[in-house]
Amino acid sequence: MQYFSLNKNASRVGFQEAVIQGLAPDRGLYFPESITPLPHSFFKNIESLSREEIAFEAIKQFVGDEIPETELKQIIAETLCFDFPCVSVEENVYSLELFHGPTMAFKDVGARFMSRCLGYFNRHSEKKVTVLVATSGDTGGAVASGFLGVKGVEVVILYPSGKVSEIQERQLTTLGQNIKALEVDGVFDDCQDMVKKAFLDDSLKHKNLTSANSINIARWLPQMFYIFFAYQQLKKHNKPIILSCPSGNFGNICAGIMAKRLGLPISHFVASTNTNDTVPRFLAAGNYEPKPSVATISNAMDVGNPSNFIRIQQLYRFDLKEFEKDFSSYSFSDAETEKAIRDIYHRTQYIAEPHGAVGYLGLKKEMAKQSDSLGVFLETAHPIKFLDVVEPLLDLKLTIPEQIESVLDKEKVSVKIKTYDELKQFLY
Repeated sequence: MQYFSLNKNASRVGFQEAVIQGLAPDRGLYFPESITPLPHSFFKNIESLSREEIAFEAIKQFVGDEIPETELKQIIAETLCFDFPCVSVEENVYSLELFHGPTMAFKDVGARFMSRCLGYFNRHSEKKVTVLVATSGDTGGAVASGFLGVKGVEVVILYPSGKVSEIQERQLTTLGQNIKALEVDGVFDDCQDMVKKAFLDDSLKHKNLTSANSINIARWLPQMFYIFFAYQQLKKHNKPIILSCPSGNFGNICAGIMAKRLGLPISHFVASTNTNDTVPRFLAAGNYEPKPSVATISNAMDVGNPSNFIRIQQLYRFDLKEFEKDFSSYSFSDAETEKAIRDIYHRTQYIAEPHGAVGYLGLKKEMAKQSDSLGVFLETAHPIKFLDVVEPLLDLKLTIPEQIESVLDKEKVSVKIKTYDELKQFLY
């Protein structure tokens, strides 16, 4: 499999090179040269397959022969070491819970898969690779956990000071070893801009930089796995499926659309956003106009210029009419999100966190147009990670899971920076 840059001004590369580079030299995101749908028999018999078998079939064409089949299957097994249940919330509405992994966020999947791919590629090398990653919330903890102790890999995580939850901050600042955290005086977009600038800085080539954000194909593509798992669980209902993704950098929903290109019969996608509404405005007006991000209670979605949206545009051949066939996007305020958390709990006893609540709102809005459908919203993190929001809203005390308990008493270690020059000095 070859990958090309979406900026169309860089050489094609294989899977290994695309993973190691992260971003193409022309600052473009890598995209697969071809997408071959899976055979009809795969979907006909999907209920009889294991999660590992489903994931292997979904990803193998994108890896090609650059990781042997045995090693790839082992990477997948180590990635999928927890559950992905579809939980009934109300009639015809399910929550796909993606928070049962080690850091209790959906990003555990991509981070674990990528770390193991990078470990395989680096197994015989004496050169160190530096994973440079920006986080708006859960990416940092998932990457820190996934790459902890991986041979030959140093991890540097940039996060916006005061704009991630306390638990999220502890997950990325307390592990030590090969994990370093930089606390940036700014917003997520500032962190992401610094990361992209570093990739193109010739004076940092000796650091062998790569990214573990969803701009990296090894972080992005495995997010298809749990979309397949959702279909496997819900196929028996024999209804059109609407999938709503709480969307920040748009990696999750982009992976879902990739799964559809492989033949997965998802009827409609909803990109549900908070007040950072660049994509809903694009669909309404036809002009893509990013704007600076604003802080919300669903902080992992506080992205004003979502990196993966260009991949979605590529999947729809940059044709707005194609978008409208099976893609919608809606924006919701913090007040609407808080009301949804309360309403869901009081009606069903289900505890949603802010990102899942935004996903639920977008799902319900779309289902009102398609009454004979079954809806799934992605619950991307455990409510405990947003206890400062959830507990007061619902007037309850959440039980702290073991995964979170283990980091609460550890000392936070971070380096504060303001500018790209300070990042560069740190990397040197």
